[in-house]
Amino acid sequence: MKKLLILSLLSICAISVFANDNYKYTIDLTKVNEDRVFVELEPPTIKENQITFYLPKIIPGTYSIADYGRMVSEFTAYDKKGRKLEVERLDDNSWTIKGAKKLAKISYWVEDTYDTEKDGPSIFEPAGTNIEADKNYVLNPSGFFGYFEGMKEVPFDVNIIRKENFYGATGLVPATVGADLSTVIDLEKSEKATASGKKVDQFKVEDYDRLVDSPIMYSAPDTALIKVADTEVLIASYSPNKMVTAKEIAASIKEILQAQKEYLGGELPVNKYAFIFYFTDQPVLSYGALEHSYSSFYYMPEMRIQAMAQQLRDFAAHEFFHIVTPLTIHSEEIDNFDFNDPQMSKHLWMYEGVTEYFAGNMQIQYDLIGPDEYLEMIREKMITASDFLDTVAFTDISKFTLEKYSDQYYNVYLKGALIGLALDLKLLELSDGEYGLQELMHDLSKKYGKNSAFDDEQLFDIITEMTYPEIGEFLNTYVGGTKPLPYKEIFETVGINYIPEENIEFYSMGLQQQNITIAEHEGQKYLAIAGVDKLNAMGDSLAFKEGDILLRINGQEIPPLGPEIGPFIGNIQNSLDEGQTLSYTVLRKDDEGNFNEVELSSPVFKVQAVQQHLFELMENPTEKQLLIREAWLRP
Repeated sequence: MKKLLILSLLSICAISVFANDNYKYTIDLTKVNEDRVFVELEPPTIKENQITFYLPKIIPGTYSIADYGRMVSEFTAYDKKGRKLEVERLDDNSWTIKGAKKLAKISYWVEDTYDTEKDGPSIFEPAGTNIEADKNYVLNPSGFFGYFEGMKEVPFDVNIIRKENFYGATGLVPATVGADLSTVIDLEKSEKATASGKKVDQFKVEDYDRLVDSPIMYSAPDTALIKVADTEVLIASYSPNKMVTAKEIAASIKEILQAQKEYLGGELPVNKYAFIFYFTDQPVLSYGALEHSYSSFYYMPEMRIQAMAQQLRDFAAHEFFHIVTPLTIHSEEIDNFDFNDPQMSKHLWMYEGVTEYFAGNMQIQYDLIGPDEYLEMIREKMITASDFLDTVAFTDISKFTLEKYSDQYYNVYLKGALIGLALDLKLLELSDGEYGLQELMHDLSKKYGKNSAFDDEQLFDIITEMTYPEIGEFLNTYVGGTKPLPYKEIFETVGINYIPEENIEFYSMGLQQQNITIAEHEGQKYLAIAGVDKLNAMGDSLAFKEGDILLRINGQEIPPLGPEIGPFIGNIQNSLDEGQTLSYTVLRKDDEGNFNEVELSSPVFKVQAVQQHLFELMENPTEKQLLIREAWLRP
């Protein structure tokens, strides 16, 4: 049956879309076999007798190995007469084709990454692929389409066959939407009946970089549009249980996008942008988003808009700012990205760190969050960053993030953002509030733009020439050097006293981050007690035991793993007061290995602890400190 199916697919895929000598791809989403789809390629002219075909090992923005080629099976090459050519699979991601001058067609099957059981590195879901027949298809092109060695710059034509009632959400502008199957495929009379209810979307891109940079999600349409300056912003959502809609998301993030437009000077460097949201109803341990030049893709747990509104805004703000970096400011390593032998840039502090800093600073400048909330956002980054290395140059952590510093990558969103903060305040101090990081990034965008790249080794010198000698000293000392950021000096410039640590008393829920882990029970994932050796006095009073699975707090069900947990625990924490009782319902394993519900409770009382990275406003700040603070926090 499998061979018959392949022959049938081959017979309908004689495609003639564009006359150019391009890659001509076809993928049929209406024919799914064991969570796999069939891909066929009519190649551009091959002049070599032997050539290697690749799927990516890694893609920009992920900073981790993916090995997309693992998902490919039954890779076959044919000449014009339909005869098979000799193919040797070199590794997970590459195939050598012999007799390549005769090559007329390649076909293969692709399995999705969301629920694969294949060995190899886990793939961050926003960079992954999903094949749910008649429900949803996440097409990150890196997982479906490859390229020939030395031929990344050749144009690509992609035909996607889909059900008539499906919609492809993407930042790409399609060449054709909803074409009849017969316009791109020669159908036999016997095949015309099966073609009813199917349509073809055609996409044409200038090269492989642009293709990989353009995710597409197919599902029943749920979309909304927002106009931001002259940019058309598409919001597309797939929510399997319809718990959240694109219109709700659009209403939630519209204010953020309008504020970002003002923050960027009233103009945006793109004409179309797409926010693509995939919501899962399965328990998740990790979720997030991945930026692209003209879109961003979000993988999140499914819930009502009210439970995730602020996190959605934070995510959207960060990813949307990537239209500045790396779209208009990027190094040669990114401009000439090697998908199978990547050379990493030294400047993740700018690509991700400054982007993350802008995402928060924009919200305080345009009154989307208050000053206390903003300072707490900064403080949380400082606290979490203290768990990472602070004795290695940040440029080295960036350059070698795929190798010896892979476990340090998340710090680009923490210390990277704090570097952005420090650089902004340093610039504002030197310019008496006239020139900050926003202005620097704007000038770098004008200097380079989409089509020019800077030399990785020269960026610090370039920034120094554009600003002040003190900025070069700062970058070489705290970003290219090993000294920790000078927090006290940084915050003094805006009239804020920085307190490294202080003993305080507070009402505790008995648990700290190091006491919590994730446990699975009867197919569900729960918060659980990792250990009891570092519990505070409240935790000791509650008498937790290692392995306890947390079900309820004060009789309230703990939400599924995801964005709801933080606000849920925060609300309980804020409601604690002397004389109350704090209770937990846990599942505890007995000596026979059976789980039983156990109630734990204790009177609420204050505990002592050391709190780190505290702020207080100076009583008598100078006029210059107030001037810089105003420039920092106001537009």
